[in-house]
Amino acid sequence: MRKVLVIDGHPDPTKERLIHALATAYRTAAEEAGHEVRTATLAVLDLAPLRSRAEWETGTLPEGIAAVQADLLWADHLVLLFPLWLGDMPALTKALLEQILRPGFAFGEDRGRLRPRLGGRSARLIVTMGMPAAIYRLWYAGHAIKVLRRSICGLVGIRPVRATVIGSIERTGTAERALRHMARLGRRAR
Repeated sequence: MRKVLVIDGHPDPTKERLIHALATAYRTAAEEAGHEVRTATLAVLDLAPLRSRAEWETGTLPEGIAAVQADLLWADHLVLLFPLWLGDMPALTKALLEQILRPGFAFGEDRGRLRPRLGGRSARLIVTMGMPAAIYRLWYAGHAIKVLRRSICGLVGIRPVRATVIGSIERTGTAERALRHMARLGRRAR
């Protein structure tokens, strides 16, 4: 059985958001399958984007971020869900990652070289969008996923990083199919 951290990365606390339902479906199925699950919900965290390198390196952590960091250290699998906004993750989702993955916690320096500190963990990115998934992959080349996979997760040692792209979310039947898919992923903790 795995230890899973599910991060609901939708900044809008409105309960009707599909991301919230997908995070719940994943968590519920994972728990029913015997996996241990902890959750973090961006919409209830009080955080602001970092404004300087000094703030990122030595600034005070916003309330709640230390708990998310502890949950990430506990977990062996991370699930990050977010909607695609303007071709990328929402600014507050990126701000959350910047706050969590600070130097000294997620990576350090040893003899002038960066050393990842979160190795041994895998991740699943779940991205929703209004456009068809194929257009996102072709036109945008899966930009947000590439950034997360290579530049963010790769920097801190999280791999493999798998992605699930759910497009055309407003089309009839898409949400129901996506919820069933989340349950399948949750049961396997993948």
